[in-house]
Amino acid sequence: MAEFYTNPKQFIQEIDRTNFDAVAIHLFQFQYNHNSLYRRYCQALGRDPERVSSVVQIPFLPISFFKTHSILNDERGRAELIFESSGTTGEVPSRHYIQDIALYQAALTEGFTAAFGSVSEWTILALLPSYLERGNSSLVHMAAQLISQSRQADNGFYLDDWVKLSDTLKRLKNTGKKVLLLGVTFALLDFAQAYPMDLNGIVVMETGGMKGRREEWTRQQVHDFLKRQWQLSAVATEYGMTELLSQAYASADGRLQAAKTMKVFVREENDPLSVFTKGRGVLNIIDLANVQSCAFIATEDLGRLYPDGSFEVLGRLDHSALRGCSLMAL
Repeated sequence: MAEFYTNPKQFIQEIDRTNFDAVAIHLFQFQYNHNSLYRRYCQALGRDPERVSSVVQIPFLPISFFKTHSILNDERGRAELIFESSGTTGEVPSRHYIQDIALYQAALTEGFTAAFGSVSEWTILALLPSYLERGNSSLVHMAAQLISQSRQADNGFYLDDWVKLSDTLKRLKNTGKKVLLLGVTFALLDFAQAYPMDLNGIVVMETGGMKGRREEWTRQQVHDFLKRQWQLSAVATEYGMTELLSQAYASADGRLQAAKTMKVFVREENDPLSVFTKGRGVLNIIDLANVQSCAFIATEDLGRLYPDGSFEVLGRLDHSALRGCSLMAL
């Protein structure tokens, strides 16, 4: 198998469910030896790589460290890109330093293609106000990468020109092309309220994110409203975050399916070292695309993990600050 740094695209392509755990343990050993912050964390927990034989034994770094430390391998070069979380006013943002953008691009492309088919077949319309106004948004960068790979004439970002967006959607609906309307949740709700229409046949994908712009709704309430306003049979969901390079998708109203570079676990809220492969708890994520930072993240998202690896996000821990990609619990 291609090494992490030698050929990022080949490394991502060769990951699958049969070798995921072996690659994860190898990457854990690599990051223990080459990431001094992560090594100190593991040592504080008394975790020796020689004694780690299962992925559930790997220490998961609290996601809050991305707010207080520059998490990079010790042999770090200059970061090609910095992803920065949206947060709320006065909150310290998370920062994810990306040394090799090729790893991110490969993981994004592989994940999207597995869920929806070739990016080149899709016309992508991105409704991401407020996120567009920040230069380091991982969500904006994701949309820009997809648009760049798609190269369809009608691709584009939208801020407040809802008339143009509405006209474009209505026109594209009758062409038979694959169309994706990717939007942050509050903007999709505002647009749907102002412009009810028949979008049956168009894939609408919400990425989460109320940012205090509206009353918090559950994901089910969001989807029900969008379906009613736009005559949709289903609404798709994207789950990602500043600290991860891989995404999970739900192509309908069902459970999220992680990309092949990503695996989800749950931990007990009152025992952060108890990690399980099913049930309800706080989500822990292995992201094998996070080669140059930390691939093992203890999030602050509550969720439910099913035996087949699919999962739901149910909300946030009570003590956690609100994040741009959160929805309230049921």
